[in-house]
Amino acid sequence: MLGDDAELTAAVLAAQDGNETAFRTVYRAVHPRLLGYVRTLVGDPDAEDVASEAWLQIARDLERFSGDADRFRGWAARIARNRALDHIRMRGRRPAIGGDETELTGKAGESDTAGEAMESLATDSTLSLIARLPQDQAEAVVLRVVVGLDAKTAAETLGKRPGAVRTAAHRGLKRLAELLGGDPEADGVLDALPPQREPHTRAVTSASVTHTRPRTQKDM
Repeated sequence: MLGDDAELTAAVLAAQDGNETAFRTVYRAVHPRLLGYVRTLVGDPDAEDVASEAWLQIARDLERFSGDADRFRGWAARIARNRALDHIRMRGRRPAIGGDETELTGKAGESDTAGEAMESLATDSTLSLIARLPQDQAEAVVLRVVVGLDAKTAAETLGKRPGAVRTAAHRGLKRLAELLGGDPEADGVLDALPPQREPHTRAVTSASVTHTRPRTQKDM
């Protein structure tokens, strides 16, 4: 486990021990992608509120979490998904997020359009397109590509089999590539998906992090 994953794992461990600086590090590392996931579920107007509710639960339940950076992302995504689904049930339906599929249909297809779809996944316009996919495809694409979960962790988040998540992500990305002007049968559509990650055996500790007073929500 190297780089950002090792740092996030160490930050989670330190945050569990009450280090508020570490908790801010966790928040800043995970929140942008988590917010993108929530946005595909509830829409722009409500995404920030739902994400805030998710972070309140994450902060409250953090001491009970066990695992590394990969597992934390999946755990946080499950909490965010549950809060989003609660919100949707209260409102009565899944929203149609602002944006129109015609925004990108005229994009030139002379280069690797599947790659272009991947590169623009984090933009508001493309998140709007993702939200217009069938919900299983939208969630699979965002969890695997934007949040960065492997198929197993994404499947645990959604309560599905890994194969079903891979299939949904494949179909969703093909549709996005088509909207971006590419060939929906392009072989490279899934090339940029995060690879399957092997279980980590190397332990990361928080010994090098100075512990301070318990974290507070205002410091996120």
